[in-house]
Amino acid sequence: MANNGNRSVKKKKGPTIGTGGHGRKALEGKGPTPKAEDRVYHKAHKNKVLAERSAAKRGAAPRGAAARGGRGSGPKGRATEEFVTGRNSVVEALRAGVPAKALHVAIRIEMDDRVKESLKLAAERGIPLLETGKPELDRMTEDAVHQGLALQIPPYEYQDAYDLAEETITKWKKGHIANAPLFVALDGITDPRNLGAIIRSVSAFSGHGVIVPERRSVGVTAAAWKTSAGAAVRVPVAKAPNLNNALKQFKEMGIYVLGLDGGGDVSLPDLSVATEPVCIVVGSEGKGLSRLVRENCDQIVSIPIDSAMESLNASMAVGISLYEVSRQRSTN
Repeated sequence: MANNGNRSVKKKKGPTIGTGGHGRKALEGKGPTPKAEDRVYHKAHKNKVLAERSAAKRGAAPRGAAARGGRGSGPKGRATEEFVTGRNSVVEALRAGVPAKALHVAIRIEMDDRVKESLKLAAERGIPLLETGKPELDRMTEDAVHQGLALQIPPYEYQDAYDLAEETITKWKKGHIANAPLFVALDGITDPRNLGAIIRSVSAFSGHGVIVPERRSVGVTAAAWKTSAGAAVRVPVAKAPNLNNALKQFKEMGIYVLGLDGGGDVSLPDLSVATEPVCIVVGSEGKGLSRLVRENCDQIVSIPIDSAMESLNASMAVGISLYEVSRQRSTN
């Protein structure tokens, strides 16, 4: 400060060395905002931690691993548990003998005939009864309408398609099974109810297994178990990493591969190989058999139907074909 008579004058402060970048840093921001569940102070993070702890205690899969009424997937594509939810669905699944790991029952559930029967059936089969809070039931079933009941279904253990065919042929040649091997392979079918109905038909007509591709295909879900009406316990479902390769291997084993298609070159009643080892291949509705699958079939077989009807449901077509094969085998 300089003295100029009785007045004092302040010196103007100049720029300070080393402070030029402070303003720019303040304007840069802190990057993208983390998800709510990743912020330790957020309620979503606390809920996530609680859910993980609860799942760890029960040995259950974390949220999102098991889709309600559908398939979940775990490490290396392995299926995880799923849940049948709702009082009607649960009691029907238990009546049908669907395998289950546990029956989750809401705390202070309001009893009715369906709940009482579900508890009775589960107890008779030795299925553990777990009393579970509603928030946990909501989380496990991904907010499905569970009505206080959720049946936990274990993952299905698939056989290998080649191993199943080889094992069946060996048993037949040794006289351990009376009928020639009979399989049904699915090409592009994704509806589990179709699979369940096909398993039921295979069981009804003494078939030996169902073959499904590993990718872009239906699997044995709770819906398939229910539709099969318990037949899935008796009929093995095998997976083929590649359906076309599996069909080629079947043909090398002496199994006739027959594709079902409306424009087939052989009519079902004229089938001449019914008494031999057979694999019937059915495609999805609308698309039918894929080109490569058609090329790998020994014969394309058509079912005579009224011209006004464009096509048959896949499970219905399989049922009719299996009946005809069974009929011809019984008459020869």
